[in-house]
Amino acid sequence: MIRLPVALSFAASVAALMLAVPVSGAERVHGDAKLMAAATAARASELSLLEQIVNIDSGTFNVEGGEKIQGILADRLKAMGAAVELIPAEAPGLPPNLVATFTGKGKGRVLLIGHVDTVLEKGEAARRPFKVVGDTASGPGVMDEKGGVVTGITALQLLHDLKRTDYGKITFLIETSEEDGSTGTRRLIDRLVREHDVELNLEPEYPDTLTVWRKSSANLVIRVHGKPAHAGMEPQNGRNAADELMHQIQLMEGAFPRSGDHITVNLTLLKAGSRSNIIPEFAEATLNVRGRTLEEMESVGARARDFAAHPEVSDTKVEITYSSSFPPLVANDRVLRIAAEANRARAEFNGGTYRLYGNGGASESALADAAGTPTLDGLGSTGSGAHTPQESLDLKSYTERLYVLTRLIEAYGARPPSK
Repeated sequence: MIRLPVALSFAASVAALMLAVPVSGAERVHGDAKLMAAATAARASELSLLEQIVNIDSGTFNVEGGEKIQGILADRLKAMGAAVELIPAEAPGLPPNLVATFTGKGKGRVLLIGHVDTVLEKGEAARRPFKVVGDTASGPGVMDEKGGVVTGITALQLLHDLKRTDYGKITFLIETSEEDGSTGTRRLIDRLVREHDVELNLEPEYPDTLTVWRKSSANLVIRVHGKPAHAGMEPQNGRNAADELMHQIQLMEGAFPRSGDHITVNLTLLKAGSRSNIIPEFAEATLNVRGRTLEEMESVGARARDFAAHPEVSDTKVEITYSSSFPPLVANDRVLRIAAEANRARAEFNGGTYRLYGNGGASESALADAAGTPTLDGLGSTGSGAHTPQESLDLKSYTERLYVLTRLIEAYGARPPSK
């Protein structure tokens, strides 16, 4: 997702929570030497799997491509001993979702969530296949989110190879409709987040950062009904739906900003008319809405309905449809404590500390938090250019992210947080 990071303003709270996580000096200096070595040695295997799935088109409604990728990943997970289910999507025209479950000897129940669908059309993988140049990998979906999915699978491979089973259950949900608001996975996500003690989300992130809040997302659809007329002979007899639609859009854009830390409203889809010589009798626009709180989101719908009740073009009718995709993810204590644990793991790896950010992109972690399940987002690969031909993955931090994710799985598998 294209996102602009916004720094958190509550550094003191974050610092206090980080200090609340028990970390011995030996752990902070030395970390887990066996895991570090295994994570470093896994690079070639990681990139090989990543190349396989990046070179398969898997736009959200590409059933053939999605099924092919899920088959590859299912085989890999079964080989580690996972119980694997391919669960039909909850909406038509979507590939199945994959749920892999590992059963251990401990107590904690850890849920990983990633997605393999992209916003790209068929043929994109052939036009720009997976490529590595220096410390950068590129290709369709390489960062959002195939890189993160491969990191999740490799973390589970490391635990399997090192024979570490101090967890009650690890479940990996690989879904196929996240870019469409998880329309084919909502009931499954709701069930899984309630069955686990913690959710770790494999959405991509910028280098040196973690996501601790996300905006809610919704689509506002404005439909205008007018009256057709011959555009040359009797235009005065028509009621131009496109004119009224432009008026409604201008009102909304005047009422809400297009960018910023809080509510934003942006025009994304627009259509009107049927022929060049007919006054349009119908026009429709979709505006994408993002906000930090549910109250902000509700204010947009209320304002839109008020504008719709007072059209400027006489004898036109304006209809409003307002539907939410994801709730907001709030930077609460549950989120910040997992971020502190992630910072502990990064300090073990290279002495570094992640900056904590938020952004306007939505993800399944908001659904986990809404259910009261502790969650952390942005644990996938790092890079830039998501949803564009310039999408790239930063390989300099790829092993570090693998180590941190694996340590988090181990930590919460051994000692689950309280909900």
